[in-house]
Amino acid sequence: MKGVIKLFHRKKAVIQGALLIVAVCMVCFGTMRGEVDSVFSKAIRLCLECVGIG
Repeated sequence: MKGVIKLFHRKKAVIQGALLIVAVCMVCFGTMRGEVDSVFSKAIRLCLECVGIG
């Protein structure tokens, strides 16, 4: 039973590492495409609408 639990933890760690690498790659890809400006402008508009200023 201990071997199964150890294997599960190892698989979980590998999957988490792979997902972390994919997430970092996607953030870098979005940054290279210039999507940072559009995300920030949408966030600013949303915040101003929530407050009632915009």
